[in-house]
Amino acid sequence: MGEMRYAILADIHSNLAALEAVLGDIEGRGGVEEIWCLGDIIGYGADPRECIALLRHHNHLCVAGNHDWAAIGKVDVSDFNPDAAAACLWTGRQLSEDDAAYLENLPLILTRGDFTIVHGSPREPTWEYVVSVPSALANFRVFDTRYCLVGHSHVPAVFELVEETCLLRELPAELDLGENRLIINPGGVGQPRDGDPRAAYAIYDEDHGVVYHYRVAYDIEATQRKMVACGLPRFLVTRLSTGR
Repeated sequence: MGEMRYAILADIHSNLAALEAVLGDIEGRGGVEEIWCLGDIIGYGADPRECIALLRHHNHLCVAGNHDWAAIGKVDVSDFNPDAAAACLWTGRQLSEDDAAYLENLPLILTRGDFTIVHGSPREPTWEYVVSVPSALANFRVFDTRYCLVGHSHVPAVFELVEETCLLRELPAELDLGENRLIINPGGVGQPRDGDPRAAYAIYDEDHGVVYHYRVAYDIEATQRKMVACGLPRFLVTRLSTGR
């Protein structure tokens, strides 16, 4: 019996080169049993169809992100900033009926063992950013598994509940899960926003109770050239260089 390992990917955002780099890195580390995708497969980038197809080619589960549902009209883009809305409308025009049906059927929340899996938060699965101690504390009351995985902010972080106190820190390279309840964000695959432009993801090693956090370089300039050729908003192109 091999080790049970799961890849945790969030916020791919139609960035095919970043997704390919992450999948290659996973294979180089011995592969995983299943990919757990925390939503926002699409939006912002130039390859929405290719990213959906590549994810679906692997054994995976996925929850709905706000961009996944906005592209098919299931979430209102009026709440998006103008660049995100423009990219979202462009993305929607690229999708096949099969792509749209796949996105339409994504659940908001999934549970796997000790983990609750959502895009934003257990309280507001598509919209809420868990980026502060007060929002984390409120969300610890909403899910009943020991751990919760979130994306949406594109910033790697871990919130730990120690008795009634919530501690926030950067997600370390190696996180021993332990007994305390945790909310974990692996960072963004295709749109990092923590000042490191490399793709971010994690691997959960169930046998050892450890989450490993990795960064992977990919061809940012080629990705940017594709985005420009598609006429996507300039700000979304340039921010990939800085990871902001």
